[in-house]
Order: sequence, then C-alpha cells, then structure tokens
Amino acid sequence: MSKVRIGNVLVGDGDSCFIVAEIGINHNGDLEIAKKLIDLAKVAGCNAMKFQKRTVDVVYSKEELDKPRESPFGDTNRDLKYGLEFELEEYQQIEKYCRERNIIWFASCWDEQSVDFISQFDVPCYKIASACLNDDNLLRHTRAKRCPIILSTGMSTLEQIEHAVEVLGKDDLIVLQTTSTYPSNYDELNLAVIPFLRKRYGVPVGYSGHETGLPSSVAAVVLGASVIERHITLDRAMWGSDQAASLGPSGIIKLVQEIRLVETSMGDGIKRVYDRELPVMKKLRRKG
Repeated sequence: MSKVRIGNVLVGDGDSCFIVAEIGINHNGDLEIAKKLIDLAKVAGCNAMKFQKRTVDVVYSKEELDKPRESPFGDTNRDLKYGLEFELEEYQQIEKYCRERNIIWFASCWDEQSVDFISQFDVPCYKIASACLNDDNLLRHTRAKRCPIILSTGMSTLEQIEHAVEVLGKDDLIVLQTTSTYPSNYDELNLAVIPFLRKRYGVPVGYSGHETGLPSSVAAVVLGASVIERHITLDRAMWGSDQAASLGPSGIIKLVQEIRLVETSMGDGIKRVYDRELPVMKKLRRKG
C-alpha cells in the first residue's frame, strides 16, 4: 500500500488518520466566519482545512446564472455564486491566518483557472470534487501541478472512477468513498466500498461524509480509511445549502476525539497478556 505526504504529514496504513475540516461555502462569503471555522478546526485537532474555488462564469452557464434565486446576496443565482466566492484578498488572509495557526489548507478547484489561482499559494495538495471526477481536462491540469491529489467519488460509477484513476495515475493519489446527498441517509453511505477501493487501487483510501452523525465516520476508520473529511459549521441552523449536512463545534470536536480513541484501541494485532491483566488472572483463574 502506497503512502502520500501532505505537507509534513504522512498519510497511509499505520499512520494517524488525516482529518480534514471542510469549510466549503459555509463561510457564507464572510471572511470572519471563515477565520472562526479555522479556529474551530484547530481547536478540534483537525489536520487540515478545505475550501472550494470556482471561476463562476466558467463553471456555470449564463442561463444557469440568470435563474431567479433569493439569497442574502440578491435575487439571482449569479448573485449567490459571486457572493459565496472568495477572491485574492480573502485567500491571502486565509493563507496568513492558517500559517499563523499552523494548520494545512487546500481547496477543491472546479475549473482550470481555479487550479492556477490556488497554485499561487503553494498548497500541499488539491482536491477533485465528485462533480468534477469525469472532467479529464481538469484532472490533467491539476495533476500537472505535481502535488498530491485527493479524489472524491460521489455520484460516480466504478467505470468512471477507473477512468479517473487512469488519467491521474496512482502516484500521490488518495481516493475517498463519498455519497453526494446532503445530508446523506445512513443506508446510502456504503462504507464497505472503503476496503474494496483499498484492495483495488493500492493507494490510501478515505471517506468524505455528508451524514448528520458521527458513528459512521468513526466506523470508516476501523474499515481502513486513512482520511476523514467532514463539513463543519458554527451553527447547523445558519443560512446555507451545506449547513445541515455539516458538524457543529461539539460534533467536530467529538469526532476527532473518537477517531483518536479508535486508533489507540486498534493496537498492533499481536495477541498478548497485558501487565494489568496479571492480578485479574491471578484472582479469577482456578488453574495456573
């Protein structure tokens, strides 16, 4: 099984699970909210933050942008998409803020221009969103940056995943089992795909969850997930399409704690008698 280095963190079998707190668009276009979410991820013990970057007029058609849609930013889909998009000044501040707090950040880039935009910050990896898995040009453009890539596989068939892996190559690749429903029902998560993908590709495999609870994400670690990604929010009742499928402060803090407890509990697989068992053995066993 290959391993991938993201910044100064090694990701793969035998390494601590790499926990990604996805801010996505839960900042609602407000840099101060983004900073509070970065603080939350750091306090919780996450390894990294993830944002989403789009060149709005490239990712969406004029027809789509012209559609009426009420939001805090205006009455059209265009108003919403531009309102949620951080640009250079905001990302410069995000870069500085994450560096000061010693936490990794990167982004899902939905188009080639966004890849080039994010590359100026020398991020340690890139994410391919599930919606972009079948965009060969984007995959090749991202791979040309010669950085590790995290590939989400929601809304994708095995044949589509096979093709994406072929385009990207397996070097410095992490594949995430994902279901693209928001929030996801538990019978949609299909965690058993995690060991299947591990065996099939021989690369680190993780899990990007959109469910409301914690047990399934912890179970993914037991099944071999080297990466866990969950959306985070300051308040699940906040305005925004992804807030309900996110973890609030207590949720992300508890999730990190439980993943670390599970890692400790897994041990090394060698059956042994522990020193603390000896007095119990002496007390309870009738024969030596």
